[in-house]
Amino acid sequence: MDNFRRPQRAKENNEFVFGIRAVIEAVKAGRDIETIYQQRGLGGELFLELKALLKDTLIPLNAVPIEKLNRMSQKNHQGVIAVISPITYQNIEDIIPAVFEKGEVPLILVLDSVTDVRNMGAMARTAACVGVHAIVVPLKNAAQINADAIKTSAGALFNIPICRHANLHKICLYLQESGLQIVACTEKTSDLIYAPDYTMPTAIVMGSEDEGISNDLLRVADHLAKIPMSGKIESLNVSVSAGVILYEAVRQRTLS
Repeated sequence: MDNFRRPQRAKENNEFVFGIRAVIEAVKAGRDIETIYQQRGLGGELFLELKALLKDTLIPLNAVPIEKLNRMSQKNHQGVIAVISPITYQNIEDIIPAVFEKGEVPLILVLDSVTDVRNMGAMARTAACVGVHAIVVPLKNAAQINADAIKTSAGALFNIPICRHANLHKICLYLQESGLQIVACTEKTSDLIYAPDYTMPTAIVMGSEDEGISNDLLRVADHLAKIPMSGKIESLNVSVSAGVILYEAVRQRTLS
């Protein structure tokens, strides 16, 4: 984990880079960029250069009203602001072989369209506590790693690899090809979370509270599993749900 930035170097707020040329140079320099905001309708040769450069990266480019950019900064942003990430994103393709080489059984958490930063932080904290080897998030529709997420995680986001990928469906197929089973935590099943054998290499998929797990990921999953509910409230907060199923995995692995 020595490639992670140390917590004491983290800032209370994400660092911004303003202006098209400055953002281009930040991308070329390999800075860890959380996201880039562009003014809607922005054009010009320099902006097209930036867009071409981003095609070979996993950096989200979001078109927003100019008012949002002006709220972020009163500086001459030229319609483009980059948010520098406080963490370094990793590649799951590098992590899985390393886990096997160490003789450990992979346990991966995949978050499908979880956009609330506090839920992200809470799940990262639980994941770090139970020994999850990595968290995988999509390129778009994912919670931003910012000061709120880091605070909620109690610093765990500095100590667990976060992997960002453009296509979670392809990543799940890669995980299966690597010997991992995919367990989707969803209410769309009669099977309970106790049914899968978590002593096997496992990736657990959690979905957003409003839409759940996408159909593409449900179809590719080896197991669909739900948390038993008997009260009047029919659902749990997604970070609580993640804790429940992760600790079932811990229970099984501890007893094995």
